[in-house]
Order: sequence, then C-alpha cells, then structure tokens
Amino acid sequence: MPTARLLPFVSGLPRARLAANSYVQLPPAPLPPAAPPLQLEQALQLLCHSGRPAPSGDVGSAGWLQQLIDALVDLSSRDALTGLANRRSFELSLAREVDRVARSGEPALLLMLDIDHFKRVNDRFGHAAGDDVLRSVATALADSVRPMDLVARVGGEEFAIILPNCPAAFGATVAERVRRRVERSPVMAGSAGAAIDVTISIGGAFAPQWVRSTPSLWIERADQQLYRAKAMGRNLVLLEEGAVSLVSTEERQALFDTHFGFEGQDD
Repeated sequence: MPTARLLPFVSGLPRARLAANSYVQLPPAPLPPAAPPLQLEQALQLLCHSGRPAPSGDVGSAGWLQQLIDALVDLSSRDALTGLANRRSFELSLAREVDRVARSGEPALLLMLDIDHFKRVNDRFGHAAGDDVLRSVATALADSVRPMDLVARVGGEEFAIILPNCPAAFGATVAERVRRRVERSPVMAGSAGAAIDVTISIGGAFAPQWVRSTPSLWIERADQQLYRAKAMGRNLVLLEEGAVSLVSTEERQALFDTHFGFEGQDD
C-alpha cells in the first residue's frame, strides 16, 4: 500500500491525504486591480493659471512627475496674491523654529506686521489698489531681510517674519529697516497714478532660549507688541523688552513635559 503524506494549508486549501508523488492543482493567484490612469489635467491647469511653466521632459516619466509634484507643493505653500509664504507654511516654519531654539539655544525673532489704515485704501482707491499695496509691501518686506528669513502673509493686511539666529542687538535694527523700507515706497494706484503713502506697525518678540515654548505663545507675545505700536500712533516698531523673553507658566510646564521627549533623562 503506497505511503500517504499530509500537506499543510496552502492558499487556504484544507489538508488532504494524497498518494505519494501526487500534486495539488492550486487556483491561480488573482491579478491585482489595474491602477486607474492619472488625472493630470487639473494639476497642469493650476500651474498654468499661477503662471508657472509646465514640467519639462517626457510626459508621465518619473522625472516629469517629480517636477509636477514639486511645483504643486511650492504652489500650495504660497500666497496667491503676493507670492509670499502662506499661513500654513508660516505655521510649519514657526513650529520648526520653536523646536530649534529649544534645542540649540540660538536666538530667533518673530515680527508681526500690519498695514496701517488699510481699509481706508480700499474705501478710497478701490480693492485693485489695495491689492497693489499688498504686493508692494510684500516686495519691500522680502527685499529687507536675509534669504534664510521667512516672510509670510498671514491675514488680509497682516504679515509675519521669522528671523532665525537673530541676536537681540540686531533685532530692533532689522525691524526698523523693514519699517523704513515700506514707508519710503509709495504705491502708484489707478490710471491717474495717484501716490498712496503706506506705513506699517511692527511688533516683535524673541523666542525663549533653551525653553520649550509653543508657536501660539510666541505669536501672542509679538502680537502684544504690535497692538502697543498701533495704540501709540502706528508706523512704529516695538519689541518685547529683553533679549530673553519672560518664561510663562505654560512654557515652564512644557519644559518638563514628557510629550516633548525629555522622559528618561536625569534630573
């Protein structure tokens, strides 16, 4: 009588007692579903509408697709009117800077800026002129700082600048340079070419060094100085006093919060 052997489960088949040297006919493995074709027309239309060139190279190739992805990522991080970083990009950069300052102890300055009496510009000259003012201010801000600094439009007429590795001795100088640059750049509006004098108010605060802060607390401190500058007459720069900001209760608590990766360290 021939010797029989047991075969284990194979692809969900039950065990069966089979004669030696016999084979089990397995069902063919199902084919993976076909990937749907890529819908790229809308992505290309977005690039065209924003004035950006289409990717170069063979359409659909890996290099072509990477260029398309890179262009869309950059487009999603920019303010459509001014070309500056948008609020989303600003918040991501600010969170990274908070973490960097806490770890390295290097100084960093946050400036919050607001165009003075911007509503009057829209009411008197129209919204098209208001857009011209916004673009002019954006250009002036970008031209007044280093390539490593981030300039963002965070609201209607509100802007912000993150200045990494900015010593306290230079903070007021940089902020004043930004203010003067805008003040000295009137905007020509309308077909008549009316000159619109533009000024900005600036409030700033340094991130607490070696302390785990939060982006919202940093923004709040800079905003407090901005509100003071506007209350004191506008077209003014006010920075939080002291190179190292006072540490709040929330920041003291965050310094020892295990959520930030300090667990297991010696006291």
